Amino acid sequence: MKKGILLLALIAAFNFTSCKDNAAEKVQAENVEEAALRDSQDVVYPKLSFENTEHDFGTIAQGTNVEHTFTFTNTGKAPLVITNASSSCGCTVPTWTKEPIAPGETGEMVVKFNGSGQNQVTKTVNITANTETGKEQIKIKAFVEPKAQS
Repeated sequence: MKKGILLLALIAAFNFTSCKDNAAEKVQAENVEEAALRDSQDVVYPKLSFENTEHDFGTIAQGTNVEHTFTFTNTGKAPLVITNASSSCGCTVPTWTKEPIAPGETGEMVVKFNGSGQNQVTKTVNITANTETGKEQIKIKAFVEPKAQS
């Protein structure tokens, strides 16, 4: 046991004393200048602006399929690319404009809901895009009337 502790202490001492190189001395001045120039330039992002970020279907019968088209505009200064849109469950399915959307142009996201659940139902669609935050959200809601029991 004493030999094991002594061996660990020896290995630790070796590791702490063998790395004497100063990392700051290895930094090259031209790399610092290049990084500073790169970081000082403005980064331009697209901006995903929806006409409405929430839609209420009102009261629907359970099992009724409904859909809503959300219209959005790229109000940023770079092309907008939506890479994914998903909901927390399979009852809500989004489809969207796949090609890049130029600044000032519009696109659509269609959200289909199959009327599952009961009473007040709210579903969120999470959108992944090349915006500054990288994530956007839209919501649908409906009051789902349960089917009559037979």
